[in-house]
Amino acid sequence: MITVLISFNLAPGTTRTDALHIYRNSAKKWASNVDLIEKYYYFDEQTLLGGGVYIWKSIEAARQWHGPDYVAMVESVYGNAPRIQILDTLIHIEPTTRRIVEYGN
Repeated sequence: MITVLISFNLAPGTTRTDALHIYRNSAKKWASNVDLIEKYYYFDEQTLLGGGVYIWKSIEAARQWHGPDYVAMVESVYGNAPRIQILDTLIHIEPTTRRIVEYGN
């Protein structure tokens, strides 16, 4: 399992409502992606930082979906390039079921 952290600067004056509107439009596109396990959007009004946390089935999927086309899309929507971190997920905790899952090599 792979976790991808994406961050980007939002335009001055962007509000939570503005970010939510943009994110809703984006979410529709990601909802049908069969390689994506989960995605979370975040927003920090103080620093005008936006981004997402993606959970992918494989490193190949993460690299495919966060390649040059993705970078160009983020630049066109948000006005600047994203910062992308692709990380190996080692352990996942499900507190409601008290399940701890370790991911192998």
